[in-house]
Amino acid sequence: MPLKTLRIATRQSPLALWQAHFVKIELQRHWPDLSIDLIPMKTSGDKFLSDTLAAVGGKGLFVKELEQALLDHRADIAVHSLKDVPAHLPTGLLLGAFLSREDPRDALVSAYPSLDAMPAGAIIGTASLRRAALIKHYYPQLATAVLRGNVNSRLNKLASGVFDGIILAAAGLNRLGLDDQIATILPSEQFVPAVGQGVLALECRIDDPAIQALLLPLHDPATARCVIAERACNERLGGSCHVPVAAHATLHQDTLQLTGLVASVDGTVCLQERLSGPATDAEQLGFTVAEILLARGAKAILEAL
Repeated sequence: MPLKTLRIATRQSPLALWQAHFVKIELQRHWPDLSIDLIPMKTSGDKFLSDTLAAVGGKGLFVKELEQALLDHRADIAVHSLKDVPAHLPTGLLLGAFLSREDPRDALVSAYPSLDAMPAGAIIGTASLRRAALIKHYYPQLATAVLRGNVNSRLNKLASGVFDGIILAAAGLNRLGLDDQIATILPSEQFVPAVGQGVLALECRIDDPAIQALLLPLHDPATARCVIAERACNERLGGSCHVPVAAHATLHQDTLQLTGLVASVDGTVCLQERLSGPATDAEQLGFTVAEILLARGAKAILEAL
């Protein structure tokens, strides 16, 4: 019997709901007879907002309740920002589609036009160890402080004067129509994007081929090549959110270029490696970049933490 109703698990934040609605519209464009229900859920990552993600359990806190809904058959797919999805998935689940990537870069939101224009001691709010470490590395005269919550709550804290600037994913601001808030886009050559940043991923059960077939029209093979390389690099480096790690790939015809980064939390050490290889060997490219970083000193950083 053909599937008549699809249930989408999603976080309750405005950005997550926008993403789930976007997926719903795209699916119904390809499957007009399909009824789709959204199941908004509050995740652990949405509840514990007073500390860094690393301190409260890692990025997996944004997805575990959604994944449990899949495993319990309370939902058929879950919509994630791929940067929130850990390197290893629970047994029985897979990422069934990667949607075409939005802007993967970081964005500065501030009354100042750039990080260079900020006075010494200016405070930058961010929830990311990666972003904080890179600020400390490239702009040691600036200070960083933990900023968590949804996009709108972060913008409100900036407006209240708690911070002099905040760094957010450009993709989220674009999707919410808040791109006019961006003071500048941070160069990816310095601020290497997080693994999977800008990509929406659809997770489903391995033993449900009918659901997997519904997702195929939304899958973007070029994006998939890039994120396979990025996630392989992250996996080989340990897949931890306790260390500032980044990996970003771009596709040029049949060639992938992957940049990997590992930094110390205090920003004093920042290792970066860039390598190109065939797009058909995306996973191996990710492993190779990680191995080079480990040999250059990343192993010591990772072991220390």
